[in-house]
Amino acid sequence: MESTSADSSAYKLPPEILEYQELAKRLVREELLPLEQEYLAHSGHAYGVKETINLKAVFKKDVVDRLIKISRDTGLWYMMVPEKFGGSGLSMLAQVVVLEQFMYTPVPFPFANVPNILYECKGAQIERFLKPVIEGEKTTCFAQTEANAGSDPGGMMQTRAVKDGKHWVLNGTKMWISMAAESDIMMVQAVTDAEKRQRGGITMFLVDRHAPGVQVEEPGLRTWLGAKSSQYIVRFENCRVPEENVIGEVGKGFSFGQKWLTIHDRLLRGPYCLGKMQRALDMSVDWAKQRVTFGKPISERQAIQWRLVDMYIDIMALRSMTYEMAARADTGEDIRAEAALVKLTSTEWGTRCLDSAIQIHGAMGESLELPLTLFYRYVRHAQIGGGTSEIQRVLIARKLLGK
Repeated sequence: MESTSADSSAYKLPPEILEYQELAKRLVREELLPLEQEYLAHSGHAYGVKETINLKAVFKKDVVDRLIKISRDTGLWYMMVPEKFGGSGLSMLAQVVVLEQFMYTPVPFPFANVPNILYECKGAQIERFLKPVIEGEKTTCFAQTEANAGSDPGGMMQTRAVKDGKHWVLNGTKMWISMAAESDIMMVQAVTDAEKRQRGGITMFLVDRHAPGVQVEEPGLRTWLGAKSSQYIVRFENCRVPEENVIGEVGKGFSFGQKWLTIHDRLLRGPYCLGKMQRALDMSVDWAKQRVTFGKPISERQAIQWRLVDMYIDIMALRSMTYEMAARADTGEDIRAEAALVKLTSTEWGTRCLDSAIQIHGAMGESLELPLTLFYRYVRHAQIGGGTSEIQRVLIARKLLGK
C-alpha cells in the first residue's frame, strides 16, 4: 500500500525526529500490519486498554515478547519518559510525529504509556508508583468522572476525602473509568475542601486498586466500542489512603487532572486521529483505483475525487496544527486552549474522514476485515471522551474572549 502522506511538512522537522518517524513507519509495516487480520478477528482487545495488555489479550507470548524486545531495543519503549527518569527525553513534537505513525493500524505497539501526572511523584513515590509503570510492571487509570460530574467535574464532583490521622478516608462513586479493572494504581480526584473545590479544594490520590474499600463493578459498562468493555463504575467506601499517597499538594489535584487532559486526552488526540485518517485515505485511494463500475474505475468519478480531496485537506490542516501546538508545548507555553482546538478538529474531522472512507468502499467499508469501522467507532467516541466537542469550544472561546 503506497501512502499518500505528503512529506511537504517534513522539511520543518529536525533530522533526529525524522529518524524516529522513519523507524516507527518501518515497524508498522514490517511488524504490525502483518498481524492486523488476526487482531481484527479477535474479540479480546478493548478500547482504552494499554497497548501491552491488548497485545497479550490477542497474540501468543512469543509475538508479544518480540514486539516488547523491539520496543526496548530501539528505545521507543521510553519515548514518553523524561531523561531524569531514564527515558529518551523526546520532545512533545517528536512524540506526536512517532505516535501518528503507530496509529496507522489498530495493532498496538508496546511502550511505556505513562500518565504525566506520575512525573509529579516525589521521594518514595518514585519507586512505589512511577518506576513500576515506566517498566510496564504496573498499570494505571484516571478516576475523575462521575455520573453527574462529566463536563463540570470541579463544580459537581461528589467523591470526598476526609483526613483521619495519617490517612485520608475516601467515599464516593466514579463512572466511565477506563481500564479500572485492569489497573494496579488509580489516580483518584476527591474533594477535600467543598468551598474551594477546583480552586484549591480537590486533591489527587494514588490508590491501590485492590485496597479495602475499592470496588470495581464488573462486568463493565457496555458500549458500542467493542465486545469487551474497559469502562467501569468504581465505588469507594471508607477507603483508607495513607497520606504519603497524596501526589503533589493537598488541594492542588485538580490542576494535575487538567494537565493530564491537556496532553494525553487533547493534544495527543491529534496523532491518534491523524494515523487513522491517513490510513483511511491511503486505503480509499487504492480502492478507488481498482474498483470498477459501469466500465471504469470509480477514481475517475468526480464524486469520489472530491471526497478524497476533502479527506486530504483535513489531514494536511490537522497535521500542521498538531505539529505546531506540540512544538509550542515544548517551549513551555500554556496550550490548554490550543490542545482543545486539536481535540475538537481531530475528532470531528477524523469522524467525517472515516465516514467518507467507508462510503467510498461501499459494502466493503462495513467489513470487519478492514479497520475502518473500528477506527470510526474510536474516533467518534473521542468527540465525547476526555471532554465533549462542546466543552472544547467553551475552552477555546474563553481564550478568544480573554476570560
